[in-house]
Amino acid sequence: MRFLRLLTNSLLAGALGAAYLTILVLQLNPQVRLVSSTVWRWYVTLGAFYGIHLSLLFYATMLVRELVSVRVFSPGWISVRLLAWLSAVAAAVAATLMWLNLTGFPTLFDDVDTRRFSYGAIATTASALVLLLIAVAHYSFGRRGSRVGAALLVIAITGSLALPLAARGGGGNRSLGARRVTLGERPAPRTGPHVTLLLLDGGSLEYVWPRVAGGGLPNFGRMLDRGASMDLATIRPTQPGPVWAAIATGMYPDKNGVRSAATYFASGDASPVDLLPDHCFSHTLVRLGIVTNEPTTSAALRARPLWAILDDYGIGSGIVRWPLTYPAEPVSGFLVTDRFDRFIGSMLEFDSRIVSPPDALPILRVTFESNPPADPLTRTDELYGRALRDLGAVHPVGVAAVRYQGLDAAGHQDVAGEPFGALDRYYAYIDAQIGGAIEHLGPGDLLLVVSGFGMEPVTPLKRLAARVLRDPDVSGTHEHAPDGFLLAYGRDVAPGRKQRGSIVDVTPTILYFLGVPIGRDMDGFARADVFATPFTAERPIAYIPSHGR
Repeated sequence: MRFLRLLTNSLLAGALGAAYLTILVLQLNPQVRLVSSTVWRWYVTLGAFYGIHLSLLFYATMLVRELVSVRVFSPGWISVRLLAWLSAVAAAVAATLMWLNLTGFPTLFDDVDTRRFSYGAIATTASALVLLLIAVAHYSFGRRGSRVGAALLVIAITGSLALPLAARGGGGNRSLGARRVTLGERPAPRTGPHVTLLLLDGGSLEYVWPRVAGGGLPNFGRMLDRGASMDLATIRPTQPGPVWAAIATGMYPDKNGVRSAATYFASGDASPVDLLPDHCFSHTLVRLGIVTNEPTTSAALRARPLWAILDDYGIGSGIVRWPLTYPAEPVSGFLVTDRFDRFIGSMLEFDSRIVSPPDALPILRVTFESNPPADPLTRTDELYGRALRDLGAVHPVGVAAVRYQGLDAAGHQDVAGEPFGALDRYYAYIDAQIGGAIEHLGPGDLLLVVSGFGMEPVTPLKRLAARVLRDPDVSGTHEHAPDGFLLAYGRDVAPGRKQRGSIVDVTPTILYFLGVPIGRDMDGFARADVFATPFTAERPIAYIPSHGR
């Protein structure tokens, strides 16, 4: 019977742990109303996974204690002494997770939400200390004063739940910024220098430098020797959607509205959350089907991207495979969404939102169906690269950008860069694309190679977890936000290694080069140090309050 009583106490502690995780989900998603069915559905969902596993962990720990202890422990069905220890452990873990998530996602919250999150973490930390004192007191004095101890335990547990919720507030829907819409005719097309952007997922200068020094990657070496280079601090969660949204808008997620690559739904709930907790394997819930998700779309943007800003100044853009471009909005030039390769050749091909303008679709159909590349490693990226060239011949633009995704896929499997491995082969392919772009540069044109985030080796714990979950064995990861980079090449570029920047500096720098004013509400800065003195002397940085949201 005493083992059954150990189980009831373990179940109560597991339920408390699930409650703490639910509070963490609410802190990460301040738009969720506190008084709503969404809260209870998330509690049930988290309880069904974390609550049960925590209960089993607590129960197994107590069984081990029984095996090694010479003193028999026979708790009550609800033991104050036992629950004090278990709740102190649960609160301490919850407080640790709150601090890790708060410090790990510094760009996802505005000042108000950050302050409320901090107050909640402080309250949970203090509650854990109080619960620990109660546990120590009961351990020292046995059953004496148990009624007082029970009352204090109830008050401490209640406070550990109520205080962070009170600090968070009632929540509510975020107000969407109004998008600026250009009425009437568009400005006359503007001539001037062209900007070409080669966008990389998972590129790292730490990988490039040694190979350039060894005589490999000649076009990377050309850019490093004769152009400008800098590391770019990225953001977390380090996913293509939030990262490239920050690059496109020059704003961090708390302003541009894109906080993750997907929205998540608890079982049976229609109200999504933007972010799952980190450091607790929460995305396992998605893999197991306990939590469902939907990819974020362009509708999530609350700030105007680069190509929309350039439209206002008569500069056409050719954007290919930039994340969060579906559904495609009209642009001066063309826009091919990152979902195009999944739609072409299927019934979804008739979705007019996969490309803009619609007359680009026949050209793209020929591009994607004629002479497909043989190498599966680079096939999709090569097709998108061809799409940029083919559409650019029909729709001349001032800014052309294409994103290569295969480097990220190769890096996950081959981050160590073994000779003739997938990663080396793919870097050689990108090097060839850089060489082609350099050859097509005009006298005043600018080439930018931008990596939104780098890669680093997977920790042994993550690899073990992947094998337990039967996920593909990966060796590279970017979840801890390793730096990306920017390489600039052109007549007006000042060669050399520059001070570390941020991914939100890319759009302001492009606007500066094109003579377009920079919004003061942008988080990034125009990196004028990338350009030579004769260029910057004739072009002061201009600002406007905002390009609209």
